[in-house]
Amino acid sequence: MTTSATQPRMFGRKARALLAGGLVLGVGAAITLAVWNDSEFATGTFTSGHFDMLGSVDGTTFSNHPSGAPGALSFSLGFDNLAPDDVTSAPYVVHLDAATTTDAVVSVNSADVTGTAAADLTYGIRQVASVVACTPTAATGTVIVPAGTLLSSVTGASTFPLAKSVDGIVVGADAFLCIQVTGSSTLAQDTTATGTWELLATSSNIT
Repeated sequence: MTTSATQPRMFGRKARALLAGGLVLGVGAAITLAVWNDSEFATGTFTSGHFDMLGSVDGTTFSNHPSGAPGALSFSLGFDNLAPDDVTSAPYVVHLDAATTTDAVVSVNSADVTGTAAADLTYGIRQVASVVACTPTAATGTVIVPAGTLLSSVTGASTFPLAKSVDGIVVGADAFLCIQVTGSSTLAQDTTATGTWELLATSSNIT
């Protein structure tokens, strides 16, 4: 026979057992709910392209010519003995290197001249078919800078395109430029001048 004194103790054990069971069920419920959460992660790595125009004074050897070390143009015979109305010419060839990833648009961005003959010399630039096509009398091809432009000016200059490599191995197509310099009718004896031109290539992706 169970005494009244025993009954509370048994009730207490049952209560603790139920409470413990409730705790176990609570932990189990939390684990079950966590299974319904799922995450996906994605990542991407980005790399910029490459852009480089190279120049050559002979159409064979190409390199970069920064402002402090411009390419020395090879003008035709008579460049160092000009008389009034004489014309001398020099080729300059540009292309995009094989690793360049976009086409380009090229402009004659600036021109500068120093020397005592600066005011008595003018120039023009036209795009021709080859190095040998660049002569003092060359009159075919696309005019980039009109003849008669002062050596210190780029007024009236046009742009021209350069295509990137088609396969990333061979360089882009050459653009042959012919710079023609003319002495004025008032060109004085024993004077000199040095002209410097900047060709600026801009990616055609830039608008």
